[in-house]
Amino acid sequence: MKSHLIPAILLTICCNIFFSGIYTVAMLGVAQIAPNQGKGEIVTVNGKYYYENIAQKFTDDKYFWSRPSAVDYNAAGSGGSNKGPTNPDYLAQVQARIDTFLAHNPSVKKSEIPAELVTASGSGQDPNLSPQGAFVQVARIATARNISEEKITSLVNESIEKPLLGLFGTTKVNVLKLNIALDNLK
Repeated sequence: MKSHLIPAILLTICCNIFFSGIYTVAMLGVAQIAPNQGKGEIVTVNGKYYYENIAQKFTDDKYFWSRPSAVDYNAAGSGGSNKGPTNPDYLAQVQARIDTFLAHNPSVKKSEIPAELVTASGSGQDPNLSPQGAFVQVARIATARNISEEKITSLVNESIEKPLLGLFGTTKVNVLKLNIALDNLK
């Protein structure tokens, strides 16, 4: 018993020292050499600060809508709903989101709605959409802003971010950046 207990205690002490001290200081050091010293990607628009790596709530028809958030876009309380795909409350919530989306986008069929526009992300803070999630909203925004669909589609195409090194991640569109570009569109 003694031969097992002493190594277990030593391993616990070593892990506590490493993960509570050395690892924490190393990550802080890496953050200090990262852009903006690890404080996130900050965008200033009209004197207001926004984090482009945290989802923002957009509900006006003249903007691209973000992915729904289970925490109402509150960065202090990141998290999902923890409701399973067969939970009646969850299914009702998703159906309500589908109905709302269809009411605001009458030219879109239910089968054309990407799942990301009616389901919340695991963190509730996903700032990105797939290009399909942006393209499906173009007609609504064109009508609301009285701008041609081609111009808005072109803007979405310009806003598409490719995977890192062409390998890591997915093709995405940052909704905050896209909406800022949309406001700057003349």
